[in-house]
Amino acid sequence: MATGWAKDGAVQDQIDASIADAVQRARAQLLQAQGAGRTHCEDCEEEIPDARRQAVPGVRRCVRCQEEADADQRFRDPVNRRGSKDSQLR
Repeated sequence: MATGWAKDGAVQDQIDASIADAVQRARAQLLQAQGAGRTHCEDCEEEIPDARRQAVPGVRRCVRCQEEADADQRFRDPVNRRGSKDSQLR
């Protein structure tokens, strides 16, 4: 398939890179989840309820701060690696 200036396999390379990035982020989150967790939020220092600590092993943030961190992460996720319309692979 002709893709203009892109080399053969460039689209597949972008897909592979996106998948590799997602796997790396997921592995990093799993590593953070291991351990005893915290009794107080690492961002706001509010106490984390016992129910949350039991439900989420290795918890480090309260619900509010975790929701904000998740929203920030979704905002930073790459959508368009090349800057052209045809490379939006989501």
